[in-house]
Amino acid sequence: MHEDMIVSVDMDASPARLSGAAIKPSLAGCDRDGLAAALTSVGVPARALKMRIEQLWHWIYHRGVSDFLAMSNVAKDLRVALANAFSLARPPVAVRQVSVDGTRKWLLRLPGRFAGEVGHDIECVYIPEEGRGTLCVSSQVGCTLTCSFCHTGTQKLVRNLTAAEIVTQVMVARDDLLDWPGLVAGDEAIVPRDGGRYITNIVFMGMGEPLYNLDAVSEAMATISDGEGLSIGRRRITVSTSGVVPMIPRLGADTGAMLAISLHATTDEVRDRLVPLNRKYPIAELLAACAAYPGASNARRITYEYVMLKDVNDSPEDARRLLRLLDGMPAKINLIPFNPWPGTLHQCSDWPTIERFSEIIFAGGYASPVRTPRGRDILAACGQLRSETAKLKIADRHQPVSATSLS
Repeated sequence: MHEDMIVSVDMDASPARLSGAAIKPSLAGCDRDGLAAALTSVGVPARALKMRIEQLWHWIYHRGVSDFLAMSNVAKDLRVALANAFSLARPPVAVRQVSVDGTRKWLLRLPGRFAGEVGHDIECVYIPEEGRGTLCVSSQVGCTLTCSFCHTGTQKLVRNLTAAEIVTQVMVARDDLLDWPGLVAGDEAIVPRDGGRYITNIVFMGMGEPLYNLDAVSEAMATISDGEGLSIGRRRITVSTSGVVPMIPRLGADTGAMLAISLHATTDEVRDRLVPLNRKYPIAELLAACAAYPGASNARRITYEYVMLKDVNDSPEDARRLLRLLDGMPAKINLIPFNPWPGTLHQCSDWPTIERFSEIIFAGGYASPVRTPRGRDILAACGQLRSETAKLKIADRHQPVSATSLS
């Protein structure tokens, strides 16, 4: 356990440096088709492609290597050819923060995708818990939604992430946690001690609305869940949406992911203010889509996220109305104490109010755990992500700071 929150900065991780012409394209994050194209470009014949793809896949996604020359069962001339044409670089970590509770947040610097394009920043967060470790990944730079309680919503949407940019968030986290076969995590990481890998679950709850980038999210999930590589099963991957109703059936059919709904209100009047997307897809339409979600059952319950906002949505009547809305549906209700951020107008409900709300839900037959806030001191908790972390002064980011100084 740290006495101070740790902040470290890569002084060279600038978009301008990373978008230079000399930078070789990275194969980290590529799917099998991408690896096939790369191998073909360096002269691998069609008859050998399948074997070579599987070799690269194993080394990149199971072993986590960052150097082609480390691929000991690949012919040396092919390793050299690949190293001359490509890299296995991940997005560099511009800022790495470790909370007093072991939560880690990385500000990743994405290079421009083509000549002249400015690079962008995204954040992802690792949350260690008893028996598991959850990685919260981003799907967009910024967000197209403007939910009033969410810090990310104050940053305008810049662009969708590619599938590779989503996958490499997992790879960066595993690199930093030393979460690859044969490696041992350092003392800094507060990680599960159950003998499994440190990252056991993935949640698409970072920056962006995943269902507005579903093609890339689906492709990334295929790579992340592949049993020959990163091997995080689809039942351990949760996609959270603010309620893009037309895309919910496709998410279930195409990915088999667990579904989480950012509900946060029990009337359209209140939800219109908290989650403006509700004006397009009101609560009744959203819940109808959830009721028809492929695979939803008592064993695969939909999670309804409900942020507790003082004097906004936290009354006993709200709790009882929530029970009526979800009556008969396989559901778990996650109560989330509001996590403050600079400039917010909301306050967190007091603890007795949250407890009373939870008791009403539990008495109605639904699990209603209260999510323990994690990483608040580094603005890594639910609703706090925003890539303008990069605008902290370099001198400030380069020094360890008191955990209380950012809270």
